[in-house]
Amino acid sequence: MDVDAEHEVMRPGGTGDGGVFSSRRYLVRQQPAVRNAAADSAVSAVQEVLAGVPGSVTFLQPVLGPGGEVADLRFAAASPDAVDIGGRRGRELIGLGVLQTYPGAADSELWRGYLKALETGECYEGELEYEEVAAGIPHRSRYGVRAVPCRGGLVVSWTRLDTGEREQRRLAVMQRLAGMGWADWDLVRDVITWSEEVYTIFDRDPAQGPMTLEELPSHVPAEDLPALGGAVHQLLGDGQPIDHTFRITTPGGQVRHVRIVAEAELDAHADPVEVHGFFQNLTALKHAEQQLLDHQQEVLAQQSQLAAERQLAARLQETLLPVSRQTRLLAGLTVDVAYQPLQEGLSLGGDWYSAIELPDNDALFVVGDVAGHGLDAVATMALLRFTGKGMAITGTPLPAILTRLNTLLLHTPDQGFETATMIMARYDPAASRLTWVQAGHLPPLLVRDGRARFLPAPAGTLLGATTDAHYEASTLDLLPGDHLFLYTDGLVETPGETLDEGLARLARSAPIHVGDRRCVDALVRALVGPQARRDDICALHIAR
Repeated sequence: MDVDAEHEVMRPGGTGDGGVFSSRRYLVRQQPAVRNAAADSAVSAVQEVLAGVPGSVTFLQPVLGPGGEVADLRFAAASPDAVDIGGRRGRELIGLGVLQTYPGAADSELWRGYLKALETGECYEGELEYEEVAAGIPHRSRYGVRAVPCRGGLVVSWTRLDTGEREQRRLAVMQRLAGMGWADWDLVRDVITWSEEVYTIFDRDPAQGPMTLEELPSHVPAEDLPALGGAVHQLLGDGQPIDHTFRITTPGGQVRHVRIVAEAELDAHADPVEVHGFFQNLTALKHAEQQLLDHQQEVLAQQSQLAAERQLAARLQETLLPVSRQTRLLAGLTVDVAYQPLQEGLSLGGDWYSAIELPDNDALFVVGDVAGHGLDAVATMALLRFTGKGMAITGTPLPAILTRLNTLLLHTPDQGFETATMIMARYDPAASRLTWVQAGHLPPLLVRDGRARFLPAPAGTLLGATTDAHYEASTLDLLPGDHLFLYTDGLVETPGETLDEGLARLARSAPIHVGDRRCVDALVRALVGPQARRDDICALHIAR
C-alpha cells in the first residue's frame, strides 16, 4: 500500500488499479482490494478497543464526495454505551452517516471541528447544546465533545456536562420544598459548610458565612437552651446521633421552629471528627399543629358546654315532668301517660303534659308542644305549663287562658320567636262533661264502641304567632267505655309520610290497643319505630 500522507482516507467506489484517492490534505494510492482489506482491518481493530471502553465513544470514517471533499462521516465502530442524540445505541449506529442522519449538522461548529481535526490531525474539543424533551418537558442539555484523529478517521467521545448541575438543581429544589438544608462540621480543621437553604432557614446573609456552635445559643430562647445543650453534648460528647427541635429568633425578629438531625464520624479513639446533618424549618408545621390543638381545645370546650347544657336541660325537664309513664285515677277517669323525649344532644324539647285535680274536684288535662329544642324550648315549656296551670287553678276560663298565654309569649323578653301548640281540657265529673280548647294543636282522638274519630277543633291559632288570636271552647260528654287520646305530633309524624297519613294510622291502631294494660305504650310502639323517631313523643290516654 502506497500512502502519500501520514493518514489514509477511504472513499467507496475505486477507479481501477492505480486509481487516485484524494483529500484536501493528502493523496492515497493503493489497489482497491488492498485498500478495502486495510480499511476493514482498521475498523476491526478500533471496534475491539471500543468494546472495552466505557462511556459514549464512536469511530467516524470520512465518506468523500465526487470532488474528493468530505461529504459525510460514517459511524464505523462504537462502544457499547455509545448513544447519539436520537437515542440510538452501540451497534445501532454502525453504518449511519452523521449528515445523513442529521442534515442540519453541516452548518454547526461541531461539524467544522470534525473537518479541522481531519485536516490538521489535531484533537478537537468543543461543546454541544441541544434541546431534548423528557416526559413532555423541554430541557436544554450540554455535552462536551472530543474528536481525536485515528487511522484516517476520528475517535469521538461524548461527556454530558450538565448531569451534576441537574442533580444539584434537583437537590436545591428538594431542599427548598422541604425547608431543609444540609450542614457539615469538620471538627479537626474547625470548618463549617452550609448549603444555601440553611442560610434561608436562619435568615442569615451568606456573606457572613456559617454560624458557629458558639454563636448559636445567642439566637435560641433561654428556655430552649438546656435541651439543645443536652443534644449537642450527646452528639459531640457521646458521639450519638441526634434529632432535636428547638426555636430560634431570626435577625428580623421572627421565631422559627428548627429541627436538627445529625450524626458524628468518630476516629479510632471514638472521638467525633466530623459531623454531618441537616436543619429543617418546621415553623409552618408547628403553626398547623398549634391551630389543630387550639381547634381541638375549642371542640372539647364546646362539647363540655353542650354536655353541661344537656345535663341542665335534662334535670330541668325531669323536674318539670318527673314521671314519664304513669297510670292514675282523676275525677273518676283512668289516665295513662307516656312521655318519651328524643334525648339526642340538645334535642330535649318543648313537649309537655299536665294531668291534675283542680280545687273544685274537676280534672285538668294539658298537652303542649313548643317549637324547637334545647334550653330555650324547655324554658318556654315551663313558662306555659306553670302559667296555664296556675290560671286554671284560679278558675280562669280555658279560652281566656290561651289568650293570655299567647300575649305572654309575644311580650316575653328574649323570647327568641318561639311558638307553641297546646290543647287544654277540663273534665266535670258531676256532668261527665269535657270542655276543651286548642291553639293550633292536633285534634283529640275519641274511640267509642270500637270506632275512632277525631273531634272537630274549635277556633284557635298557635301561641305566639299573632296578636289578634281568638280561641273558642268545645264540649264533649264522655260515656262509659270511651277512650280519649291527647298527643303531640311526634306520635304521628313519620319521614316520607304526610300528616294525614299519620293521623289515619293512629285512627286505625287506637281501637286495637285500647284494651291493653298499658295502652299508650303499646300505641307508641305500634306507630313509631325506633329508627323512625324524629321528635319527642307525649301522649295522654283518658278512659272512662
